[in-house]
Amino acid sequence: MEICYVLDASAFINGFQITSKKNFTVPEITEEIKDFESRLKFDTAITEGLLFIQDVPSEYLSCVNDIISESGDILRLSLPDKKLIALAYMLSQRGESVKVISDDYTIQNTLKIMNIPYSGVMTEGIKGIYNWKKVCEGCKKEFPEDYPFEDCEICGSRIFKKRIKVNR
Repeated sequence: MEICYVLDASAFINGFQITSKKNFTVPEITEEIKDFESRLKFDTAITEGLLFIQDVPSEYLSCVNDIISESGDILRLSLPDKKLIALAYMLSQRGESVKVISDDYTIQNTLKIMNIPYSGVMTEGIKGIYNWKKVCEGCKKEFPEDYPFEDCEICGSRIFKKRIKVNR
């Protein structure tokens, strides 16, 4: 079975060589490709029929949001990132063999949790899985991901995102 590649902006920016005829990305990624050379590669791939821009139905995005809200990656992923992951998830649910090309560690972390293959162009890729928690700098109280303030309600200290390694 031929692999479907799901390409992040970093695939174009960092020089991923398209050799397959089954390459996909989401519409929002086009906004992230700004330099001339990367844009030329991107546009050429579309013109030559090697890259398909695919939007993702909301049910797949909802599934991804549920998964990343557990890991805390929802705090770090942009909408284009989430849609890219949802596209990979959708294609894999439809029986395709999928590999995501991205140098973004947060995207890779989420894909690892979801058991979706990935690889970087400039980076080796992550080795472990990490979750993220909102934690008070002062009293160390943990807050839910949707806590709306930047200061602790207990001691007034700054809240930061702490990376926690998951043993799997």
